[in-house]
Amino acid sequence: MAAKSYPVELTAPDIEPYRKGNTGIEFVTSFDSGVPGPHVAINAITHGNEICGAIALDALLKQGVRPVKGKLSFAFVNHMAYSRFDATNPDASRFVDEDFNRVWVEDRLDGSEDTVELRRARELRPFFDSVDLLLDIHSLGTYSEPLMICHGLEKERTFAAEVNFPAYIMCGSGHIVGRRIIEYTPFNDPKNDKVALLVECGQHWAASSGRVAMDTAMHFLRVAGVVDPAVIERNLSPEGKTPPKAQIWEVTGGLTAKTEDFRFAEEYIGMEVIAKAGTPIAYDDGETLVTPHDDCLLMMPSYKQGIGMRKLRLCRRIG
Repeated sequence: MAAKSYPVELTAPDIEPYRKGNTGIEFVTSFDSGVPGPHVAINAITHGNEICGAIALDALLKQGVRPVKGKLSFAFVNHMAYSRFDATNPDASRFVDEDFNRVWVEDRLDGSEDTVELRRARELRPFFDSVDLLLDIHSLGTYSEPLMICHGLEKERTFAAEVNFPAYIMCGSGHIVGRRIIEYTPFNDPKNDKVALLVECGQHWAASSGRVAMDTAMHFLRVAGVVDPAVIERNLSPEGKTPPKAQIWEVTGGLTAKTEDFRFAEEYIGMEVIAKAGTPIAYDDGETLVTPHDDCLLMMPSYKQGIGMRKLRLCRRIG
């Protein structure tokens, strides 16, 4: 099954007015209340083709949102890739040289290797070192239900459950190579209180992903406690004001393509729950790949071709 094309229902905002920022790092803007409290940050465009976060941050900056305690930062992190976004070929701007959300490994950050994304990560590293609570806004390649991802530490699960938006909280990695921003060492340390969460807001360019990005940002800021509740109230959509209790799932494994002939048993969009262990879900290298346990949720299917490509994450409900 080849990757599908999807209509672009969102308009990528002009972020050039935010280039200078006020931190000495391009496209990073911070506001300090002068009152003790956490440093809270919201990221957009970790991937240049995922524009819903840029829409949310653009709206919040235009509203003049400021913290009432602590510090609040807005960061357009992979502006290099975003500058290449073209609605007629929207997938082409995901990154410039490599996936920006896999470079957060100390050996690479401290090394001499040079890529566009590594240079930007090194610029941003001191900023992330100072952040206490981070929301990294992403979107998906299919019409999957939105979901929140944390690496799985108890502090992350607790905070994500308090955010309670979107309706699915997914715990674990599921990646093969590299680390995501939310797995960068300061956030992934059980000995401190820093927390980083990643939200997948639905299909990249669906109109609904813009709404989910803002709703998630508002619930994140509600729990962080750094903005006036009136900001949250005026920015939440009707759906965002009365969310159901979120389900919590744990990543138990995944499927990785061994050949170019990998194919799914059905056309999955993600978040399907397969009732019985042993149910065929994919075929690859002459093998039938099956669900490893009952009530197995299929998370983030990928239709991109390539040997070594992570095709699917498998999850079990834990809460």
